[in-house]
Amino acid sequence: MAQLKTQQTELSVADYIAAIESQSRRNDCMQLGALIERCTGWPPRMWGPGIVGFGRYAYRYDSGRTGEMCVVGFASRKSEIAVYLKLGAEGAPTALLGRLGKHKMGKGCLYINKMTDLDLGVLEELVRASVAEIKRRYPA
Repeated sequence: MAQLKTQQTELSVADYIAAIESQSRRNDCMQLGALIERCTGWPPRMWGPGIVGFGRYAYRYDSGRTGEMCVVGFASRKSEIAVYLKLGAEGAPTALLGRLGKHKMGKGCLYINKMTDLDLGVLEELVRASVAEIKRRYPA
């Protein structure tokens, strides 16, 4: 079986953030990282060369495939910041997204342009809801 590309590494989070060209994007990533660390209590670690992750969990798909991933994470992409969250099918996360501010939502990713577009209190609630959903889906 092929080895997963996204694994926790010993790369430096500070170096990753320092390499982001835009000063405003670097500031947003530092602010986002501090917010996630405050919500989770977990220090940031690099997952692969481009994801800042917090916590870790083991998963097993119905197919039998297994792996590990960060519980919550983010990555600075070319045009936006991707925030990796797992939100349940319940209505609470959907209602929170409606109050978050300017964003796009993909499957497991929240895409934001800048932190000033968001209600940070709502973002904190989403991070906590995501952690709870991971714990519910993948009990240790």
